[in-house]
Amino acid sequence: MESDTWLGVELRHFAALEALATEGSFGRAAIRLGYTQSAVSQQIATLERIVGEKLVERPGGPRPISLTEAGRLLLRHAESIVARLQAAQADLHALRSGAAGTLRVGTFQSVGARLLPEIVRRFTASWPAVDVVLEEHDDEEIEHALERGELDVGFVLMPTHDAPLETVELLRDRYVLVTRADSPLAHGQITLEDVGIEPLVGFRSGGSMAPLEAALHGAGIEARFAFRSNDNPTVQGLVAAGIANAVMPLLTVDERDVRIAIRDLPEVPPRVIGIARHRDRYHSPAARGFVETALAAV
Repeated sequence: MESDTWLGVELRHFAALEALATEGSFGRAAIRLGYTQSAVSQQIATLERIVGEKLVERPGGPRPISLTEAGRLLLRHAESIVARLQAAQADLHALRSGAAGTLRVGTFQSVGARLLPEIVRRFTASWPAVDVVLEEHDDEEIEHALERGELDVGFVLMPTHDAPLETVELLRDRYVLVTRADSPLAHGQITLEDVGIEPLVGFRSGGSMAPLEAALHGAGIEARFAFRSNDNPTVQGLVAAGIANAVMPLLTVDERDVRIAIRDLPEVPPRVIGIARHRDRYHSPAARGFVETALAAV
């Protein structure tokens, strides 16, 4: 009987719970969803009645609402269910489009600058009726967008996280020390100990920085970061100005810059760049063609 009661749960109930968790108030959740505040309140009350648990703490006054432990647990399932619905909607759109329509591709900065132009040039020559829409995100955001069906294919760093993706390796991008051209480190063999002597400028933690930070930690070296940015030209410009050295994936470096010197760092494992699709989604001929083109071009 209890499972039969749960059949009364509707997607709008989960959408209300998701909006409430994000916005922190019934009023803002209502604006987000385009409902009245009372409608959101009723949907949450109905959901609590169906599942038999209190899901929302309502402190009253100006204090923000919060989810109970049961609410947070249900929210994790709700997010997955809403994401699958969005993916199903995207699947039907892809099925209707066939060899035409729109292909949504997620990319991050270095891939967009160095790899994507040749891939898109080849792809559009073979698929002239497909409109390629490019969206630039951090690699983890690309994984989430693929899971929600907001992207058809995307470039990611491998291994991926918990998203249900199938991923094909494209290339291994080695890490290099980038230093000023007249620096003492511009010549000779470089070790991790050399990297740890002077301050570094680098990307924000995680993603591209994870292999470097893991290698330094394994060698017992405490890196000192003077500045962090996820903008590749900014990092390189600070190195060229003599602010600090940087350890960067080679794909992120403009090797034509005469102000810098590039030294290999074999102790740091390369980052692995792949191209990913949702594991359980329908893949249009255009999406499959894009992956094949990327493999051939890279």
